[in-house]
Amino acid sequence: MALASSVKVVLGSLAFAIFWVLAVFPAVPFLPIGRDAGSLLGAILMVVFRVLTPDQAYAAIELPTLGLLLGTMVVSVYLKKADMFKYLENLLSWKSKGAKDLLCRICLISAISSALFTIDTSCVVLTEFVLKIARKNNLPPEPFLLALASSANIGSSATPIGNPQNLVIAVQSKISFGSFLSGILPAMLVGVVVNALILLSMYWRSLSIQKDETDAAVDVVEEEDVDSHRFSPAMMSHITSSNSQEWYSRLETINEHGSPNVHGNMGHVETIRNRLSSNENEIHRVPCGTLDSARNSSASKELEDVVSSPKREEIIPSKTVVRSMDRLRDALSIESSEGKEDLTIRWQRMLWKLCVYLITIGMLIALLMGLNMSWTTITAALALVVLDFKESRPCLEKASYSLLIFSCGMFITVDGFNKTGIPSTLWALMAPYAQIDHASGIAVLAIVVLLLSNLASSVPTVLLLGGRVAASAAVISAVDEKKAWLILAWVSTVVGNLSLLESAAYLTVCEEARRAPRLGYTLSFWSHLKFGLPSTLIVTVIGLILIR
Repeated sequence: MALASSVKVVLGSLAFAIFWVLAVFPAVPFLPIGRDAGSLLGAILMVVFRVLTPDQAYAAIELPTLGLLLGTMVVSVYLKKADMFKYLENLLSWKSKGAKDLLCRICLISAISSALFTIDTSCVVLTEFVLKIARKNNLPPEPFLLALASSANIGSSATPIGNPQNLVIAVQSKISFGSFLSGILPAMLVGVVVNALILLSMYWRSLSIQKDETDAAVDVVEEEDVDSHRFSPAMMSHITSSNSQEWYSRLETINEHGSPNVHGNMGHVETIRNRLSSNENEIHRVPCGTLDSARNSSASKELEDVVSSPKREEIIPSKTVVRSMDRLRDALSIESSEGKEDLTIRWQRMLWKLCVYLITIGMLIALLMGLNMSWTTITAALALVVLDFKESRPCLEKASYSLLIFSCGMFITVDGFNKTGIPSTLWALMAPYAQIDHASGIAVLAIVVLLLSNLASSVPTVLLLGGRVAASAAVISAVDEKKAWLILAWVSTVVGNLSLLESAAYLTVCEEARRAPRLGYTLSFWSHLKFGLPSTLIVTVIGLILIR
């Protein structure tokens, strides 16, 4: 494509430059409107400057990509509501063998969860839990946060739903979910292992520090404090048994020392004894305060009155005893009904969670079968909304609509920049040296993607280069075309580990770690760079070798 007129080139470049500045530096002092508004501003300027017509701007918005993005976000919201990520957190700490074992688990679980449930959701949910584990075991948070973010980046490259740039590639390339997964999965698995080994080698000494005995003692005390305020079935059983014995002893006293009037009330006493025996198990369920008040303040007092006042009328003690026992029976019946209701609610909750997991599994199976990815994810999301059987607004509001707005503006802005002819002209100069059928060509392509992704972010890079890279590879063969798309997906994703500023995963982890209540931790740029640079280069090269 030849260059457009000089006016279009200048104005289109200006609009794209404004979009780029606000996307990379959303809090820039001279226009602090943020990333989302910046993308809309770039789109509007493309239309105002007549680089694009309004119809061309609407056509530039990729609705399948937006549908796929929205569907995956809604599914992730309901999976979080169904405690899926709590189970992942439990898996992290289950029978952990120490700090190094914990770091390896974080790498593996972060990679798998980001591939299946999107990278942003995994990082948001797991960051605070990682901080809690590090603090509990008196370990430095830095290696665990780096493990979480870097492994999430690597893992998200394996599926079309793992991150936004993969969504764009899947829609534009029309590569099926299964083919995409099988093409990148080997590189992803090896990359996660190598990334973990790099972390272990760099932080071996700090991960070898054992927890102080003082901290362990504090943890024990804190746990005991919590347990002492917690309902204990064993303690409840002891209280119930002792009080039951007290009641029986009082009844025996009535039998042995009672007057004739008292013996006239023995039918009531026997009734009380039978009720105590039959309700022994139910009494265990009554809270201590209710049980003591029922026994000590009412029933026990009336029984003592029966013994101490033998000359009273027969009808008076019998009525008061029966009335107090009725109150006790009512308390027992209320507690029993509440327990049954709680059990019913728990079973309903478990059944609902099982259905959520089954719908998600069905969605993944449908994607592997090659069904349309956008409509499959939207259908699964709608099925979860119906299954919830509640007002859907609270759950739908948790989806990141700002990301959808940013994506719309970005599609229009990048398409307008493509219309200027600048990207095509630059690629024409680069294409002879970036042929996919030579190792040197793959290396040149990887370097271009790496640099451009750090300058313009991964998704704009994919939008700018994707079609051109694929077209050049298609001239060679259809297999090379698919390989070009997969290499673009791999490099544009893994390159996020190079800098804190480029990757959404690192931005999310840093922000969540900084804002975590009582656990706040700031991950510095330079402490990350000393790990990110070697990890990115080594893992990228491994992927370029293994992707086929």
